[in-house]
Amino acid sequence: MSLNVLITAGSRRVALVQAFQRALAATGGGAVVVADVNPLSPTVYVADRSYAVPLSTDPSYLDAIADICRAEAIGLVIPTIDDELSLFARAVDRFRAEGVRIAVSPAATTMVCDDKRVTCRALSDRGVAAAATCLPAELPADPIFPLFIKPRVGRGGVGAFPIRNWRELDFFLEYVPDPVVQTYLDGPEFTIDVLCDFAGEPLSVVPRERVVIRAGVVDRGRTVRDARLVDLGVACAHAMRFAGAVNIQCRVVDGRPVVFEINPRFSGGIGLTIAAGADFPRLLVDLARGRRVTPSIGRFQHDLWLTSYEASVFVAGDLVGFSNASTRSIAEVA
Repeated sequence: MSLNVLITAGSRRVALVQAFQRALAATGGGAVVVADVNPLSPTVYVADRSYAVPLSTDPSYLDAIADICRAEAIGLVIPTIDDELSLFARAVDRFRAEGVRIAVSPAATTMVCDDKRVTCRALSDRGVAAAATCLPAELPADPIFPLFIKPRVGRGGVGAFPIRNWRELDFFLEYVPDPVVQTYLDGPEFTIDVLCDFAGEPLSVVPRERVVIRAGVVDRGRTVRDARLVDLGVACAHAMRFAGAVNIQCRVVDGRPVVFEINPRFSGGIGLTIAAGADFPRLLVDLARGRRVTPSIGRFQHDLWLTSYEASVFVAGDLVGFSNASTRSIAEVA
């Protein structure tokens, strides 16, 4: 059974587009369509077809996505950026009425995960280890340094800084917009990739150590089969209802993993999880086709390393733009 998939905000997510193309080719066929605001986004030229859309903050955004779904007979939509998750979550029923599945967590979950203070407090209230997180006005009179400061709503590590003393705290409280202050977690950092079905049942959990990070995305990393981390991923899925891909950020402190944020979407390092045998795109394609997917939690290749490099797409000037119904021939090189 053929299935067409729409990936929104495709941007640089070439590996994700290609993973869905492989999944479709192996399970009945279909096309991967990308929506983006920028005609020079690399995925525009890697996808089978691509469409220009307004920013997700534009009131016409969802209408534009719905038009693409109808034109391309889309069966599955994959939102990829934090800015649009709550928007899609509130529109699940609208798209479902037209036969389109959206791989997005419920609106209540996306709203909690959008706010780092609320995320950590919700997890703590449900018995999951999470970083102590407060607003500036909630800081104790004698805080214990070091601390960590970051935007209450943000992504990619932008505006996140360690705080070692009062002078730095005073400065960064002014410098970082709408900040939260967290306990400094001193230990190795991990992303736990989790995939849940549309009913919220966890199907796959893959912890990855973030050994080298560049611009908020893992540059060197490895998969780790650690029962503590796998159990933490399952515990988070039981504490909050997810659907689709989720990435949980944590550090292991004194042998105990502690969550400091959750992003209910595909992670930037998802390629490593897929290469390790946990093929989230393939599982999502099966779910969208109505096939039964058996949980395979903790089943993946342990100690598989990712070491990343840059790649480029070269496009002739007269071909720059969105392909819509046409396909393009491109060259991709390292």
